[in-house]
Amino acid sequence: MGRKKKELPIIENVTITSVAAEGKALAKVDDMVIFVPFVVPGDVVDLQIKKKKHHYCEAVAIKFYQYSHDRCEPFCPHFGVCGGCKWQILPYPEQLKYKQKQVIDNLTRIGKVELNNVMPILGSHKTTEYRNKLEFGFSNKRWLTQEEIEKDEVCAQTNAVGFHVSGSFDKILPITQCRLMDDINNRIRNTIRDYGEAHGLTFYDLYQHSGLLRNLMIRKSNTGELMLLVQFCINTDEEQRQAMELMEYLGNTFPEITSLLYVNNQKFNDTFGDLDVITYKGAGHIFLQMENLKFKVGPKSFYQTNTEQAYELYKIVREFAGLTGKELVYDLYTGTGTIANFVAAHARKVIGIEYVPEAIEDAETNSRLNGIGNTLFFAGDMKDILNKNFIESHGQPDVIITDPPRAGMHKDVIETILFAAPNRIVYVSCNPATQARDVALLDEAYKVAGVRPVDMFPHTQHVENVILLEKRESD
Repeated sequence: MGRKKKELPIIENVTITSVAAEGKALAKVDDMVIFVPFVVPGDVVDLQIKKKKHHYCEAVAIKFYQYSHDRCEPFCPHFGVCGGCKWQILPYPEQLKYKQKQVIDNLTRIGKVELNNVMPILGSHKTTEYRNKLEFGFSNKRWLTQEEIEKDEVCAQTNAVGFHVSGSFDKILPITQCRLMDDINNRIRNTIRDYGEAHGLTFYDLYQHSGLLRNLMIRKSNTGELMLLVQFCINTDEEQRQAMELMEYLGNTFPEITSLLYVNNQKFNDTFGDLDVITYKGAGHIFLQMENLKFKVGPKSFYQTNTEQAYELYKIVREFAGLTGKELVYDLYTGTGTIANFVAAHARKVIGIEYVPEAIEDAETNSRLNGIGNTLFFAGDMKDILNKNFIESHGQPDVIITDPPRAGMHKDVIETILFAAPNRIVYVSCNPATQARDVALLDEAYKVAGVRPVDMFPHTQHVENVILLEKRESD
């Protein structure tokens, strides 16, 4: 006899009061804080508790008594299951308001620093179809709806191509329409799905580590170019034949694809940075345009996924840097050198440092491609490369631009920045919390002279922020 499921508690008639982390909203009942997804401030709901900790709960809304005035209809048919655009039901001006608040709250509560020249968040001109890159996974075990689970029926169709469901790494939610990129992503993804079903291709099994169709990546350029990379898991000659027939079909069906690539990934994860990417048709790269610069982007390259908003972000960086053409600039975590090459015309020299060697190769290629001769790039771990010997060898920077990953900067890097003592630091971050922590460590020597949040990802909780730090005057 099966164990009886424990009844989850329900709290009735709760008013949602605010927006919280991870795209969730917030309610308070007595002294308990409750985090709830897919609701907005002003909604009045019944909540079913899903998880309870000492000081907070996680819950879902199971009944609505009143909808907030600050609510709009979601535009995506997958809203409520796919966790990618959780703020669709929040009007865009409200999203911007909460993102601005998130940045300021982090700087004041975590950083505890004095803020000067705080500017309003720069919203995105496009709020849909703004991404230049999307990735989808294949699985032979698709996500089942609650209704399907309750009916306990055997599903005839278990294959899926789409996004991983939040909190369920082994399940894929079938996506039929995604509006993060224009309709080409839907046509390509759905065509591969239909072809795979019609021709009996196997979809990837995470536990067995087998199945031909594993992953796909689409990159679209503002120059009109289009890259498609298909990840296969090829183990037999028959699977090799099937894979090549699919590639031929895609090349013939979508003439807009200028870079058709594939990789045979037999590893236990979807990363392919250490694998050979094979060009089936066209070039092995695409180009993206920014002002008079072209950037070569390969399948392994990093490039900001909101092309138009990346340009606005980099203009703010360049403005904050205050370059006159005489400065030595260090660009930390330079990636493929996009910022370094973007500001190079306004500096005497730009030195970029990045962990990934392939990214540095891209950065150097982009400098050559654009006839830029005053950049120099180094590959290696930031905390190991950027040290006192490096600065003594290459010169004391006038300006440091830093754009670290979400974890922020290593304390050794911060100590070296303090030793380098540039006049200005421009700190770009996709995580205001770790940015605030790092700014607090720099606060003794640098004051916050400018703050400008930038919305790179509408309908999500994510926000980019740019801070200008200026050296404090000596006593």
